Amino acid sequence: MHLTPSPLKILVVGGAGYIGSHMVKMLSLKGCSVTTLDDLSSGHRDAVLHGEFIQGSLADKALLDRVLSQGFDAVMHFASFIQVGESVQQPDKYYQNNVVNTLCLLDAMRVHGVLRLVFSSTAATFGEPQYSPIDEQHPQQPINPYGRTKLMVEQILQDYDTAYGMKSVCLRYFNAAGADPQGELGERHEPETHLIPLVLQVASGRRPHISVFGRDYDTPDGTCIRDYIHIEDLCTAHWLAVQALMAGQESQAYNLGNGSGFSVQEVVDTASRITGKKITVQDAPRRLGDPARLIADASLARLKLGWEPRYPDLATIIAHAWQWESKP
Repeated sequence: MHLTPSPLKILVVGGAGYIGSHMVKMLSLKGCSVTTLDDLSSGHRDAVLHGEFIQGSLADKALLDRVLSQGFDAVMHFASFIQVGESVQQPDKYYQNNVVNTLCLLDAMRVHGVLRLVFSSTAATFGEPQYSPIDEQHPQQPINPYGRTKLMVEQILQDYDTAYGMKSVCLRYFNAAGADPQGELGERHEPETHLIPLVLQVASGRRPHISVFGRDYDTPDGTCIRDYIHIEDLCTAHWLAVQALMAGQESQAYNLGNGSGFSVQEVVDTASRITGKKITVQDAPRRLGDPARLIADASLARLKLGWEPRYPDLATIIAHAWQWESKP
């Protein structure tokens, strides 16, 4: 008799946010049993289209105990605060949520024998790039509290692996961008700080102009170059990471990006072409701590996870984001 393997049970913390909600949809379409835990401090209840939804905080130990007692194959962690500027002004908020609350989660996982975690990390753990593209061997010297909280969690996970056998994959994103190709989900941060949605809000008339911070960088057109990765490709990397953990692979950190960067001006020009709208630009001084280029070397993820971006080109990323932005 051939037994069908039971579907994976995955707990997604922060599953009502931008990346988390796209992940919940993908997991569900892949046949997983998905539970979302989110306090809705920045997520949206209506973005969780599949599975069970539980509203609550990672700081609530009794709730975590109740949720994790259901038994899960793995946890995906998207429940961090992500605004660099805010982390400088309110480091307490970032250390509490991103580090202390993550410890609450890890300890509840340990108690219930859930020993696999996929963690959303960030390129901000590297700080000022010493070379580009940035691979996993690049020194990690974060320059703001946000980057430091993510690096601390990466280090905690290494220690939890050594001591308790908890296996993890840390995925260091460069710039997540785009939207669900089916148009069901997209990016809606309050406030919005990401370039592509800001540019598209100018195109749709929701915003009067976009600011370009500095035109005197050592790049072909003088504006900063960033590595944008389609949200769907990002979710695929998480799915492959869970598969790797289920197959017994060791803990690992991976850098995720397209490996090719696009300048701020290229984003503006491409958005104008895709939308057919004029995008008003205001030049502004450089921002503190903005490197000229941030580009990922994602060859390790390609090699070890078999990850291959499906939507690497900027036009597709912007077209999918525009489909979401221009929804009635």
